[in-house]
Amino acid sequence: MNIEELMQSLEVKHPGEKEYLQAVREVLTTIEPVYNEHPEFEKAKIAERLVEPDRIFTFKVPWVDDRGDVQINLGYRIQFNNAIGPYKGGLRFHSSVNLSILKFLGFEQIFKNALTTLPMGGSKGGSDFNPRGKSEGEVMRFCQAFMTELWQHIGADTDVPAGDIGVGSREIGYLYGMYRKLARVNTGVLTGKNLEFGGSLIRPEATGFGGLYFVKQMLETSGMSLKGKTIAISGFGNVAWGAALKATELGAKVVSISGPDGYIYDEKGISGEKIDYMLELRATCNDIVSPYAEKYGAVFVPNRRPWELKVDIALPCATQNELNEEDANLLIQNGVICVGEISNMGCTPEAIELFISHKIMYGPGKAVNAGGVATSGLEMSQNAMHLSWTAEEVDLRLHQIMSEIHAQCLKYGREPDGYINYMKGANVAGFLKVAKAMLAQGVL
Repeated sequence: MNIEELMQSLEVKHPGEKEYLQAVREVLTTIEPVYNEHPEFEKAKIAERLVEPDRIFTFKVPWVDDRGDVQINLGYRIQFNNAIGPYKGGLRFHSSVNLSILKFLGFEQIFKNALTTLPMGGSKGGSDFNPRGKSEGEVMRFCQAFMTELWQHIGADTDVPAGDIGVGSREIGYLYGMYRKLARVNTGVLTGKNLEFGGSLIRPEATGFGGLYFVKQMLETSGMSLKGKTIAISGFGNVAWGAALKATELGAKVVSISGPDGYIYDEKGISGEKIDYMLELRATCNDIVSPYAEKYGAVFVPNRRPWELKVDIALPCATQNELNEEDANLLIQNGVICVGEISNMGCTPEAIELFISHKIMYGPGKAVNAGGVATSGLEMSQNAMHLSWTAEEVDLRLHQIMSEIHAQCLKYGREPDGYINYMKGANVAGFLKVAKAMLAQGVL
């Protein structure tokens, strides 16, 4: 495999899609040695086939706002690869959504889903519609219009969307209701549903829970404990909430959350009712975190990120490329021992390079944040069997899945000097599973 030739070809075909091209380069660079050990992969052009989606659906979504005016948004569904199971990936509703971001997320989803050991392929979708500031009626009408265009391309054994940024249980409910009306079936075609109609317990907090299970194992593998460690978290939605909840339960102290206005530093720790307030804050303050400082007497630092704090562990929980080279340098100077991406591709390539070169424990998003899609896969299983597991049963299965992911990363990521390159381990493990499935099924 000639990475540069392949990347140049992709850059010509997909100019300006920086997030997608970044994700592809990261994976290809880490799997290159293993790929070249398998001439059958090159003969079947596995890499060239893997980096392009199977298909992309793009559609307009006209809907009527509360004033009676017609609004038009763009909708997307990218079905990337289904070699090991039905397409599986979230829907993101946010003004920043574009083809590049969704292709990067769909590409990452292939390997993340493969790591879970569950039979799920990779996909992603969404719209440039932003639910923030919209009325209940407007959100419902948009979701119904979106599903009117999407429903024929998805199914319980075909493509199973879930939530993502801007798509919570409310949006999933409206989407599922419209799908049920159009398709005239009740199936597990969407995950993240309410408990009343097929949802799974602990799904909202699963990404954060799984992330802390993985980080705990990273530390224990290096002879350390999570107990007593200080943690900086970005964001303050479901992912950050789940991470803060589980980190506190496991004996660590979370000292930060963040939003578009800046970050909170709470030296006493964000625990108890403060964690509950995170979700209340998100629902009532339009992504602004400064009211937390007023309520609890914490420090609010405007227009900055929490990566300048002196902490043991940094957990990006907000969005892609939120931790850059400058942030990485600050964390390293302040003695950080572990960085775990609970957001998708939370660190820039330059930041990742710094962490790895300084032998800092670094966990990539496709491994660390796989708990969310793993629990979605468990929801699919419950729907298929027409039953519901207890929270304890789901959490036990989630813990087992995260342990298996960590074991795969160790198997393929341990370097000769003993350093565990979790990025390499995750990419190689996920790639090998998908590549072998593609090879066995012929050229499709």
